[in-house]
Amino acid sequence: MISVEQARQVILAACPTLRPRWLPLGAALGCVTAGPVVAGHDVPSFANSAMDGFAVRAADTAGAPVTLRVVGTAAAGAPPGVEVGPGEAVRIMTGGVLPAGADAVVMVERTSAAGNDEVTIEVAAGPGDHIRRPGEDLQAGQVLFEPGTELGPGHLGVLASVGAETVEVIPPARVGVLSTGDELVAGVGALRPGQIRDSNRPMLLALVAQAGWLPVDLGTAPDDESAITAAIERGVADCDAIITSGGVSVGDFDFVKTVLDRIGDMHWWQVAVRPAKPLAFGTVGCTPVFGLPGNPVSSMVSFELFARPALRQMTGHGTLFRPEVPAVADEPLRRHPDGKLHLVRVVATPDADGRLHIRSSGGQGSHLLRAMALANALALLPDGDGVDAGGTVKVVLLT
Repeated sequence: MISVEQARQVILAACPTLRPRWLPLGAALGCVTAGPVVAGHDVPSFANSAMDGFAVRAADTAGAPVTLRVVGTAAAGAPPGVEVGPGEAVRIMTGGVLPAGADAVVMVERTSAAGNDEVTIEVAAGPGDHIRRPGEDLQAGQVLFEPGTELGPGHLGVLASVGAETVEVIPPARVGVLSTGDELVAGVGALRPGQIRDSNRPMLLALVAQAGWLPVDLGTAPDDESAITAAIERGVADCDAIITSGGVSVGDFDFVKTVLDRIGDMHWWQVAVRPAKPLAFGTVGCTPVFGLPGNPVSSMVSFELFARPALRQMTGHGTLFRPEVPAVADEPLRRHPDGKLHLVRVVATPDADGRLHIRSSGGQGSHLLRAMALANALALLPDGDGVDAGGTVKVVLLT
């Protein structure tokens, strides 16, 4: 057997970052910038009002309250077409261009009507009050985001504010997902003896999508070499990585192993971890292939331990692994010594003492998918007898 760390080292060494691409902003959410992103112009590009109110000459408001003559309106989106002279004011809306001659804005709440085309300024204004200056937020040539920045909604808003329509990023990986096995069926209908519904493929496709990548459904292949070969070759032609589930153990009908040994350069491992002991990894051509176990919990745990970090590296992310934090076991978490790291599915909840507390989410068999679905963390139990109630254990946060 090899350790989780040893398997990860081999996998990460074979999963280089994808080539950068220019993507429209609408397709770049969650992507990582490939280079520095630079502002093309100032934001704001002109002096404008931060408030609804009146643009004035600050000197005219000394000794307030004072009454000024209203000579026009400056609405957002259009030049005011009027200047502010001595004793004058211009009604202005938030975002409106500051009229020539004005050097301050008085918010409307600090004014009152004084008759036709007049306004009473109730407080003295200082030069620059409630004015957004050109370049106050961003300046032309300024580096907005460094390489390696994961783009969220706010980042995309900033890019839109400087007129960017595209951005150079590491693109989301296209990840093909294939389930194998004669026993698998999809959809409704009665199951014949020996048949099970395919849960792995929908689950793995969803995990890929949840991570921000592009899932490619390669379908379900029976235990047939030609069918498995065709599905994998189709994935290699269309995808950046392939994930298979089933057929990677040591059974007589593990045809995935036969096919991948013939067309790929593969490793077949027994990893010192429970669940998810059997694992295959290698390349077909230049395409990484992750052969995950067929048991659904093992398949999901393998994805989290091995496929997800590698795909994050391929898509330019600097942080590859889920957070690991200490937690308090609110019940005994028992195991038996067997030379493996045990990953116990748990529900983690912050408590009033400021610490994270965990309890088992249910049965721990590798076929019991509901307990995995209810878990929001995996407790890492090193080789030994487990942990007593009240003991501290490290957990991997899944959410």
